[in-house]
Amino acid sequence: MRFGSHISIRNGYLSAAQHAKKIGARSFQYFPKNPRSLSVKSFDREDARKCADYCSQNDLLTIAHTPYPTNLVAEQDQITLVIDSVLNDLEIANECGSIGVVVHFGVVRDETDPLEGYKRMIETLNVILSKWEGDSLILLENNAGKSGPTGTTIEELVQVRQLTDYPEKIGFCLDTCHVFASGVWEGDNWFEVEAKGEELGYFTHLKAVHLNNSMYPTRSMKDRHANIHNGHIKVEQIKELLQSTYVKELPLVLETPSSNEYTHKDELQYLNNLIQ
Repeated sequence: MRFGSHISIRNGYLSAAQHAKKIGARSFQYFPKNPRSLSVKSFDREDARKCADYCSQNDLLTIAHTPYPTNLVAEQDQITLVIDSVLNDLEIANECGSIGVVVHFGVVRDETDPLEGYKRMIETLNVILSKWEGDSLILLENNAGKSGPTGTTIEELVQVRQLTDYPEKIGFCLDTCHVFASGVWEGDNWFEVEAKGEELGYFTHLKAVHLNNSMYPTRSMKDRHANIHNGHIKVEQIKELLQSTYVKELPLVLETPSSNEYTHKDELQYLNNLIQ
């Protein structure tokens, strides 16, 4: 399967791809620029193209992730920064040959109008995608629920995509920790989740998986990732998810803790042994 991990671009995009290959990954995720800034990056296009060529030659699938401050429902004084930043991310990802750019589902706490967040997010996506002509997609990621229930359900993700003017430019990224923390996947109900996703057409547009265990129990609404062998999602439950036909050829990217004692290379080997 296409297991991989999040990898730093400290030494460039090509270097990140080479590192992925070195640790035995078949996919990887990266921040296209400084993960703590919405600044537009003037990037090395030659390096990005070399990354794309290397990944093509070595059968590596890649996804990018927007910086932490990215918020599709940001206030008016910030939304232009977000739009320009996401377009920059898409451009970099496209040059690197990546499937798309992961963007978190936006949340607005407005008790007077519970639909305000959805409206603003759809408007922002329409502006971004009206200006985007590349192949890389926006990949909407499900929320864990730490800021409220918005963005935790399959129904919401599908509806937002369908209500935009450019649904063909949007896919999905499923985070296993988030879907567990939110209570949508309780561990033993994967087949129910799968049936709901099939019914709504979610899996048709699923392009990547963040493969994370959870430090907290289901319905905790806490977004804290754990290593695959060491969390509240049982290894047997993760194996059940990995048997789904919908994830067989997708990038399955670890966003788990890594240390000198237990590296992502170790965890990738653990996953490969798990499915044998």
